[in-house]
Amino acid sequence: MRRRAFITLIGGTAAAWPLAARAQQSGKPVVGFLSGLSAESFTGEIQPYVAAFRAGLGASGYNDRDNVAIEYRWAENQPDRLPALAADLVRSEVSVIVTAGGTAPALAAKAASSTIPVVFTAGTDPVKIGLVDSLNRPGANVTGVTFLANVLAAKRLELVSELVPNESVIAFLLNPNNPNAAIETNDFEAGARTIGKQPLFLRASTEREIEEVFAVITREGIKALATAGDGFFDTRRRQIVRLAARYSVPAAYPNREFAVDGGLMSYGSSVAEAYRQAGVYAGRILRGEKPADLPVQQATKVELVINLKTAKTLGITFPLALLGRADEVIE
Repeated sequence: MRRRAFITLIGGTAAAWPLAARAQQSGKPVVGFLSGLSAESFTGEIQPYVAAFRAGLGASGYNDRDNVAIEYRWAENQPDRLPALAADLVRSEVSVIVTAGGTAPALAAKAASSTIPVVFTAGTDPVKIGLVDSLNRPGANVTGVTFLANVLAAKRLELVSELVPNESVIAFLLNPNNPNAAIETNDFEAGARTIGKQPLFLRASTEREIEEVFAVITREGIKALATAGDGFFDTRRRQIVRLAARYSVPAAYPNREFAVDGGLMSYGSSVAEAYRQAGVYAGRILRGEKPADLPVQQATKVELVINLKTAKTLGITFPLALLGRADEVIE
């Protein structure tokens, strides 16, 4: 065997040795990070959220350079992979599992272990989907942070309708693989009836399907769009914003990052803050606190962000009343 090949083999063996085993031998606790999203998104659109999670760990006295290790598991937008990935973290004997990218990872982690603490981030009511017994007393081994993404769909419909009051049809983009899809569909439909609009439901769970959705919007002459809160859409937000600009479609998005990346407006809770709080909770659990004693944190602030530069490009003038309600205006 040539020397170069031998060195490569040794390096590959070391890399394959589970991080959890190496960390445990060094005495470090290990945090499992289970996401329904893709590993590619870690260095792309989702990076600010993971950075916020690590900042939360830091606020509790832990960082992955010195005194904690993080084992990442990515489902690559394939929900059926989550149970196996969660089971793998359990076999690795991690100290706590933090879940991200939707409610499906949280449900998979809870099903995988009744003893390892689980800290979730979720955009829906965790009681309704069976994650916890109650918000104040979550019970068992699960707690986390909810940022109310799914209950604000009707409000985004209302906001975008203010910009195009004469449009009778408003499109709603949702991911059919999201466990909250049915709830959001009902909320959006009810909101549309309230303000006398007709909803058009458009579904996408892949990059190609997002492209196809905008082809439908163009073909049907739709002039307004609201987007559901969804982890996959977060990873594709630049694609969605780019297509909305290309086809001149006014759109309302679920979180600030869309508006920062050029989206017309956003209305929702801070997802980054939810990830930061999840990191804080993971750190507190590493210090000995029990999930059952940590109430589920709820987002208390909902922010409206308006991008005036995008509005100018689209030829849209925001009503002064709507501008006055904005928490942030990007010029």
